[in-house]
Amino acid sequence: MVFRILILGLILFIVEIYAFQAFRTLVKVNWILISYQVISAFVLLYIVYSFTNFDRSVGQTKQTMFTMGLLLVVYIPKIVLTLLLLGEDIFRIGMGSVKYMVDRNNETFLGSRRKFVSQLGMGLAAIPFMSLLYGITIGKYNYKVIKQRIFFTDLPDAFDGFTITQISDVHSGSFDNPDKINYAIDLVNEQNSDMILFTGDIVNTDAKEMHPWIATFNRIKEHKYGKYSVLGNHDYGEYVTWPSEAAKEANFQAIKDLYGQIDFKLMLNEHAYIQKGEDKIALIGVENWGHNFKKAGDIEKASANVHQDDFKILMSHDPSHWDYEIKNHEKNFHLTLSGHTHGMQFGIEIPGYFKWSLAQYVYAQWAGLYENLGRYVYVNRGFGFHAYPGRVGIMPEITVLELKKGPKVA
Repeated sequence: MVFRILILGLILFIVEIYAFQAFRTLVKVNWILISYQVISAFVLLYIVYSFTNFDRSVGQTKQTMFTMGLLLVVYIPKIVLTLLLLGEDIFRIGMGSVKYMVDRNNETFLGSRRKFVSQLGMGLAAIPFMSLLYGITIGKYNYKVIKQRIFFTDLPDAFDGFTITQISDVHSGSFDNPDKINYAIDLVNEQNSDMILFTGDIVNTDAKEMHPWIATFNRIKEHKYGKYSVLGNHDYGEYVTWPSEAAKEANFQAIKDLYGQIDFKLMLNEHAYIQKGEDKIALIGVENWGHNFKKAGDIEKASANVHQDDFKILMSHDPSHWDYEIKNHEKNFHLTLSGHTHGMQFGIEIPGYFKWSLAQYVYAQWAGLYENLGRYVYVNRGFGFHAYPGRVGIMPEITVLELKKGPKVA
């Protein structure tokens, strides 16, 4: 761990050298240059200190989130500068080599750094700098209600027009603004859906993180057809070191109890039938199953005694479960609801036209609706945030799904 932190420190030091070269090309006042160096050195030392003193028995704290935010806000722009100036250096070395071969008496092998390249670099670096600052100050609580209509030819008649609100990835240990969370709960209640489903990650690690927010989440009103939930990967408390296995198990039990304390029925590899009029649908909830994470989900156990011709909605926190096990499952799970990815909390979305995030290089299904042979998965972008204390482009989401009977309308 220490070795990796030292490598990171070395990389950041090299980035600092290049960033200072760009700054020095544009600024000629000595006291400003010295101030820049002092501040940069302090920030670098603080980041290295914070990461080398990370306490795995505690896990993520407000300080570690601040450090991650500081790292990204300061060094992503500087990395942009470094890449541009490194490209210029490669060009300068190439031109210097050509000049040397033509005239070996040429005393200036490397040409001077061009001011316009540094100006261009500063301009480009300002884009991630301002974006990341926006994500920390505004974006992380910029809740969006996303409405999605999904058509099924075999949807029971009584459920035509049935609405489901989905929330996911609350990560209550990251919250720092009660007014914003109350506003989000108001948005949830305003949807007046028939049912609400919560697809996991109520905390980052420790059950105590949710204690200040229980009353707030108890403001989520009763839904006519129920409030159901499943566990996410963070709910198992596996990303910290516990003093004993008993302490870990006690925390896990306390986290499971949290869902009941906010009046959600926690489904642990089980199912329930939702009855409306003469018709019913099967709601199935599995524990976390992730291709690269904990595999506690048992779809066979959860769907035991569910009939082949039943209409089925599955809650499974990690969308890789759908990709690897569910989409081609013989029992035909019509709709799967997931979360987990957060869309990496950073990306670009132009609804209906363009969607990009680093998450897409890890997950085949990472945000929104996906279909395979008439079976769907919807991946919620998450209610909260984790690690980076912000959101850029991929905003916190409250989903409203409307089930419709019939073929998909173009």
